[in-house]
Amino acid sequence: MKYLSNIKNFKFLTAAVMFLIIVLPVIFVFHFNREFAERKEKIGLIILGDIKTPGWNESHYRGIKAACENFGIELLVRDKVRENIGECPAAIKDLARNGARMIFLASYSYSTEAQDLIKRYPQIAFATNSAEVHARNLTAYFVRMYQARYLAGALAGMKTKSNVIGYVAALPNTEVNRGINAFALGVQKTNPQAKVVVMWTGYWQDEKTEAKHAERLIKEAGADILTYHQDEETTAQVAEKFGVDFIAYNAILNSNSEHYLTSILCRWDLYYSDMIQRYLKGEMNYVKNHWIGIERGAVMLSNFSPAVTPKMIAKVDSLKQELINGKLIFSGKIYDNAGNLRCEEDEAISDDTLLENINWLVRGVEVLE
Repeated sequence: MKYLSNIKNFKFLTAAVMFLIIVLPVIFVFHFNREFAERKEKIGLIILGDIKTPGWNESHYRGIKAACENFGIELLVRDKVRENIGECPAAIKDLARNGARMIFLASYSYSTEAQDLIKRYPQIAFATNSAEVHARNLTAYFVRMYQARYLAGALAGMKTKSNVIGYVAALPNTEVNRGINAFALGVQKTNPQAKVVVMWTGYWQDEKTEAKHAERLIKEAGADILTYHQDEETTAQVAEKFGVDFIAYNAILNSNSEHYLTSILCRWDLYYSDMIQRYLKGEMNYVKNHWIGIERGAVMLSNFSPAVTPKMIAKVDSLKQELINGKLIFSGKIYDNAGNLRCEEDEAISDDTLLENINWLVRGVEVLE
């Protein structure tokens, strides 16, 4: 009987060992996977306007949302976050509390406003579309939108009859100046007699001021084409109202008008995918400034209006191919509109300067006060 009892004990011990060998690892894996799922990677986006509004805000949101879904990452969004009144730092703290380990600052002044706070979160990788502030955990990101501006300018130069192209612009900072300059150089490429007339609104979003400036550019300056660097499409609406051609920005508009020549667009999904991939590999803040451009299909013009002739399209396509092949827009002799030489014949303006320090406008650009 004692012998049989020992056999039973042995069988019980054997079963217990087998349980530990087979079942416990399964429980561990299940628990690990569940814990991993609960610790899903989180990325934050802070942006100035409403993510449902077409233009800058919606295009960024759609782009980063698609990229996060592709990588299985949870996106935390804080929109309608106004600049320079403490809302951005508050949004950063909120995102950090909610587990974001990478945060995109998608308006120009955020990084300046939050620069001290950014340094207090060394475990978070930050990215900003402004390059005027630097930190070890902060990288400036942007697409070479100015390449599409240059192509749009070339189209405007061919299309204008009055030789005056109006440009409603938010703020005279590096980002906006860079775009205006590239646009003007494109205009001059196809029509050296044409000029670009700029009016500043002082805000990224200000419908009344944008509308007033767009109307003044038409009535006072004589512009027969309008474009803009604003978060929303008010300028396009005014151009349509007055029967003036226009080039939109950062959105494909719901318009069948022949006056809607094209839109300057960015593949933000492609760009955010590139940035998130760098973050996941631990390479997010390896570089100070990070750009991708037309050679990657990141910037482009939308389909053209029927009013754009095949000859015009062929010229724009030719200039686009030059850019893809490596042509630098900001190269060769360039003067500013005060007569100062900004680039020598055998020089090119560096990427760092283009991203950080363009406080001038090229010859051929006028400012209407």
